[in-house]
Amino acid sequence: MRDYLLSLAGGLIVGILFSLVKLPLPAPPLVGIFGMVGIFLGGVLMDSLFKFLKEKRKVST
Repeated sequence: MRDYLLSLAGGLIVGILFSLVKLPLPAPPLVGIFGMVGIFLGGVLMDSLFKFLKEKRKVST
């Protein structure tokens, strides 16, 4: 959890600095963020499915 909070704090600091210097934010538009979340959730879902199937195979043999 500490890593997530440090990452969030770092991102906030960089965002503030970019705004103060009047630079465009180095972040994708909101649609891109949703796409990245979808990719992440798809990966987590597939990992969980593979683990479930692996455990099911162990139980059935």
